[in-house]
Amino acid sequence: MPKPNILTRTLTALLILAVHPGTAATLAPTPPMGWNSWDAYGFTIDEPQVRASAEVLAGLKIYGWNYVVIDEGWYLANPEARAGEFRFSWDPNGRLTPDAVRYPSAQNAAGFKPLADKIHQMGLKFGIHILRGIPRGVVQDNLPVADSRFHAADAADITDTCPWNADNYGVRDTPAGQAYYDSVLRLYANWGVDFLKVDCIADHPYKGAEIRMIAQSIRKSGRAIVLSLSPGPTNLSHATEVAEYSQMWRIADDIWDGWDFPGQRFPNGLLSAFDNLAKWAKFAKPGNWPDADMLPWGSLEPHPGWGRPRQSRLTPDEQRTQFTLWAMARSPLILGGNLTRLDDFTRSLLANQDVIAINQRATASEEIAGSPGDAAKMRLWSATAPGGVRYLAVFNLQDVPVRQAIPWPAALSGTRRKVFDIWSRKSVDAAGDLLVDLPPHGCALFRIER
Repeated sequence: MPKPNILTRTLTALLILAVHPGTAATLAPTPPMGWNSWDAYGFTIDEPQVRASAEVLAGLKIYGWNYVVIDEGWYLANPEARAGEFRFSWDPNGRLTPDAVRYPSAQNAAGFKPLADKIHQMGLKFGIHILRGIPRGVVQDNLPVADSRFHAADAADITDTCPWNADNYGVRDTPAGQAYYDSVLRLYANWGVDFLKVDCIADHPYKGAEIRMIAQSIRKSGRAIVLSLSPGPTNLSHATEVAEYSQMWRIADDIWDGWDFPGQRFPNGLLSAFDNLAKWAKFAKPGNWPDADMLPWGSLEPHPGWGRPRQSRLTPDEQRTQFTLWAMARSPLILGGNLTRLDDFTRSLLANQDVIAINQRATASEEIAGSPGDAAKMRLWSATAPGGVRYLAVFNLQDVPVRQAIPWPAALSGTRRKVFDIWSRKSVDAAGDLLVDLPPHGCALFRIER
């Protein structure tokens, strides 16, 4: 038989990838790391602020931090207005575009491409946030859907709006709805978007059809774009579907800078993450990362997405605890604080290669059953990394210090040769019980080598 020519081999390979997408390179093979504008800027961030933030992040990319994500409101001419008074920017086909005053490089229909190009030149990746759906004004004007025979009214479900943000109508699960999302993702791909955070889609309410449509549009766009679903808590019953169509999904509502917010449905405090991450740990794997939300560290100003401008109210011990828990559970690491106002302590966390290595290199992790004493007081997590390295994290959930001898967990029996306390930077006697001396809401983190 004659040998297949180059075209035949190429078409065959493309067919294999279409039928078996798992054979393609995995998107997000490790938990994504980067920065998102919401915790410091809310709706208000502009192009000079994005560029300044990216320049700081570029200095941290050697540690793995590489996504620059502009959160909600980049299309608003008046981001500090009250809800219902916002002025939007969209193109003739009803696709949101950056406000050209706040983002001068977006003029002349350039969109985010010039800014994305600049960020890519720094060796970083570029992301944006959207609310699922189609803007109400686009539907009212019944604008045409690009490269299709449809108009906005064909695509929109006017009976469906987000309960906590009514700016958009939902999108129908029809050819017209798919055509609208296809047009949007083609635009984003042309801009050079690497990361798309979609809101009001993972919970309250869960919108499986729109998740599937957006994922299909990303595939059609021809660009590798990480899909992040928000907000949480995503229900465990949807675990299989979100893992099939996205790389990240929120397992909690917004987490802000507090240990706990008792009696409040919003926001979540750090304490709530222990139960959430334990439930979702078995679903973390290359290409799929349950997302415990951002790290509200450092300066939360000038216009945080919740509350008044401030320095993070998490204590240094609580920030170490959050970093350790996110690392052990292999949650995405997305900083929320103002990068241009980094304090020394926050910078030291971002440069901690030992903790980052757990998050990025661990191959399995779990909360250890049978944590000592009351689970409301102490929690233990273990993680496994290549080369036989194991990690153990001990967390004090109490409001008072604790000094306790802990028997080595059975899961780690026979593994101890050398034990190193990562936060204290000292070797630990591996014989006998493990003595921990923890401040309120503090933790200890140990590397265990054979």
